Amino acid sequence: MKPFRERNPVIIGALSLAVIAMLLLAAFRAQDLPLIGGGDTYYAMFEDTGGLQAQDEVRMAGVRVGVVKSVELDGAQVKVTFKITSDEQFGKDTGAAIKVKTLLGSMYLALEPAGDDQLKAGSTIPADRTAEPFDVIDAFSGLADTIGDGSSTTDIDTTQLGNSLTVLADLTRNTPEEFRGALSGLSRLSANLADRDGEINSLLGNLKRVSTVLDARDDDIIALMKDSDTLFEALLQRRDQLHQLLVSTQTLSTELTRLIRDSRADLKPALTQLDSVLDVINKNEDNLDNSLRLMAPFYRVFANTLGTGPWFDTYIQNLPPVPDATLGARG
Repeated sequence: MKPFRERNPVIIGALSLAVIAMLLLAAFRAQDLPLIGGGDTYYAMFEDTGGLQAQDEVRMAGVRVGVVKSVELDGAQVKVTFKITSDEQFGKDTGAAIKVKTLLGSMYLALEPAGDDQLKAGSTIPADRTAEPFDVIDAFSGLADTIGDGSSTTDIDTTQLGNSLTVLADLTRNTPEEFRGALSGLSRLSANLADRDGEINSLLGNLKRVSTVLDARDDDIIALMKDSDTLFEALLQRRDQLHQLLVSTQTLSTELTRLIRDSRADLKPALTQLDSVLDVINKNEDNLDNSLRLMAPFYRVFANTLGTGPWFDTYIQNLPPVPDATLGARG
């Protein structure tokens, strides 16, 4: 084998330059290589380029997910070819919009996920699901055309516009503090909203979950509303009965009140006497108990005696003897 030092240096230099050129080309076109670049290609149709160019970013929810490959005219519309290099998922109804990236005019393609499943590789997003950015230059050009020279009825009357601005300036000149306070309050409100961005997003997420649950339970809600309607119909049908019941209850209450008012003079003495009788009975409670206990055997024997016929015999003890009337006469 021929030593390396003895080889032709021209051939070695040419091969080295060719290898370096291939490496540089591979470095610049690495994203197109099958193993390094990868990704899926998609297309989007727009009514206007909106300043979008090749190599601009493709973002989804603010995160870079790909790059714009080309922007070319396709009939009366603009066809944007872009490649997604991440594993992010977006539905088959996904939309696209061209948005401003920097104040210097840099743009990017924003994907707006929508729908179920995954948009197939090679699919085209139609123009009815895309949007272009607002062109300030076109707006000012249109304003200039609209202002015109005042000869047309559609032109803006610059004199009247100037007078309006003068009146507005005079009005705000007299209330600078209030106007400044309003602007300050608006600034604080926007700052608070920005500080609560996370909470607002969480609230919106919770509202979305609530709406999803309500949507899933719409049949139950409809059934509940139907049952409530049936209940209200039954209450309406029973309205007359309920009204009559309330009227009767009111009448009864009125009659009871009148009865108590009319009987109050008679009831008071009766209640007073009843209270006295109850006091006597309470004082003689033990005597009444003993009487009832001692009378029980007597009533039992007495009942047995009466059960023998229409006549009965009885014997009472402990009675004193009857005095002899003759003894008194003799004396």
